[in-house]
Amino acid sequence: DFLPRRVFDRIVKTYSGNKHVMTFTCWNQMLCMVFGQLTARDSMRDLLLSLEAHKSTYYH
Repeated sequence: DFLPRRVFDRIVKTYSGNKHVMTFTCWNQMLCMVFGQLTARDSMRDLLLSLEAHKSTYYH
């Protein structure tokens, strides 16, 4: 509810954020960054390790 998907998609479309993207969209990147903030990760490596640990729940 903090950032509605429709508003985010409109911003991405305005600035052509997903222009050359194959799989990892702007929305996916934003979700990963929010996860990192909410779980108080100290670095990108720490965030990647925690995401790898939860690989089975990516879809959900």
